[in-house]
Amino acid sequence: MNTATHSLPPPAATARSQSLSREDLIARGVLVAVMLFLVLFLLAPMAAIFVRAVQDNDGNFIGFTHFVDYLSSPALLSSAWNSVWVAGVVVLISVPLAFTFAYALTRSCAPFKGTFRLIALIPLLAPSLLSAIAFIQWFGNQGVLKPVLEVIGLNSIYGAPGIILSEVYNTFPHALMILLTALSLADGRLYEAADSFGTTTVRKFFTITLPSCKYGLISASTVVFTYVISDFGAPKVIGGNFNVLSLDVFKQVVGQQNFGRGAVVGLLLLLPSIASFLIDSRVRRKLRAQLSARSVPYAAKPQRGFDALMTGYCVLVCALLLAVVGMAVWTSFIKLWPYDLSLSLRHYEFALVDGDLASAYTNSLKMALCVAFFGSLTVFIGAYLTEKTRGLELIRPLMHLLAMLSMAVPGLVLGLGYIMFFNHPNNPLNFLYSTMTILVLSVIVHYYTSSHLTAVTALKQIDNEFEAVSASLKVPFYKTFFRVTLPVCLPAVLDIARYYFVVSMATLSGVVFLYSPDTILAAVAIMNLDEAGDIGPAAALASLTVLTSVMVCLLYALATRVLLRKTQAWRNVARH
Repeated sequence: MNTATHSLPPPAATARSQSLSREDLIARGVLVAVMLFLVLFLLAPMAAIFVRAVQDNDGNFIGFTHFVDYLSSPALLSSAWNSVWVAGVVVLISVPLAFTFAYALTRSCAPFKGTFRLIALIPLLAPSLLSAIAFIQWFGNQGVLKPVLEVIGLNSIYGAPGIILSEVYNTFPHALMILLTALSLADGRLYEAADSFGTTTVRKFFTITLPSCKYGLISASTVVFTYVISDFGAPKVIGGNFNVLSLDVFKQVVGQQNFGRGAVVGLLLLLPSIASFLIDSRVRRKLRAQLSARSVPYAAKPQRGFDALMTGYCVLVCALLLAVVGMAVWTSFIKLWPYDLSLSLRHYEFALVDGDLASAYTNSLKMALCVAFFGSLTVFIGAYLTEKTRGLELIRPLMHLLAMLSMAVPGLVLGLGYIMFFNHPNNPLNFLYSTMTILVLSVIVHYYTSSHLTAVTALKQIDNEFEAVSASLKVPFYKTFFRVTLPVCLPAVLDIARYYFVVSMATLSGVVFLYSPDTILAAVAIMNLDEAGDIGPAAALASLTVLTSVMVCLLYALATRVLLRKTQAWRNVARH
């Protein structure tokens, strides 16, 4: 009798179980849809590259013939070596420069720290071609500072010197953001203890500062190395006859239509990125462990000489960064470099109205807006369902793995995979090829990892009891999402949207294989204009891209201040 009593659950419990199961089914269905999106637009193109690498142009299996041909070609092997040593040199220059700048911002009482930091992040807003164009104007054959090259023993800026200079400029803010975070984790108690023992500043630097941020230095180095290995814009503009892997991919696919060998080069380009990704993943785990420690924030003490030295360094670095952007902007206004330096708007008129590429800027703007909206929506929903949905012991780690994998795939390789997968006549999704839709999807996938980590970090700050209470009150999870989770995490969502917009305006390597005459983008148009010798219009379009990103960031700051005041009022109430 007692057994019979407990064998049947109460009617209310049965109804609640059915209700929850339906909601769980919906949540898991949406999460599976996001996973399928990543499988279809990330894993499938990578698989297509592997398949094409062992096939000839007619689709016949030929084994490792392409690999043997590539490895037996001295010219192509030299490209791989060029990519590696140039990336290594950029790491040795960019990371120490960024570390010193971050050290000045976190360890000194220098004035105008906020201004210095904003200027240092300007390269993030510019296409990688902008720096190459500017350095040609500074140090090219008719450059302003051409005699300086001769003084230091260089005959030309074209080739390795130009690529290194351009990539140092492009990677500086990426390394800076990582190192600022690493230096901000310092425990002030260690420095207080060292001061009490009379430890010198140099000894504190080598025994406390460097060991505490060694993981940040490793992470910054891997990010910079991966960026340089996979970047296409700077080598294309200023590389001259100096070949690197990214240029080889472009030449094999676009120039020679040799997709098999292009796939081989793409796989080789993938290897250093995967290695850097594995190192960076391990380092990030170490950084998270550091963040969990209870430490006292380090507070810099005024030191007149040291503060003056750090201020001077920041001023010098910011002046150099502004000189690059300033040269591009100046080039966009002068009539004919270097013969007629009078100011004119004709380059902007040609780039935006009269030229064949006049629609490039508006296409980039449309794509950036679409990527910002749909990308932030997809990323946040996927991260929310991964973090807050109950059960999913098998699906959750798979989703996180897929979200992290996009970091290991260079944009050029992703674009190559899209050609081989979506351009196949038997693929039912072939209709997407050469459309704006595939450009939007490729950019969302290419920059998915950073956005996913931002969303997960914000969601981990919300107690899981919100979902538990909602379930006990029979409130559907989607109502909790829109009424609680989304408003609380609104700052993170807006940051993701801004990030997606900025990178969409500047990206080149991920879309250079995917555009059509109707969907050509600003970064691609800049490359084509430079290749045709139209430096003025190329500089005008690059300057306009930077200006647009700056304006969007300013509008974002103004709009979010009002929006967050309304949606985040609970934060101020909680403080009181």
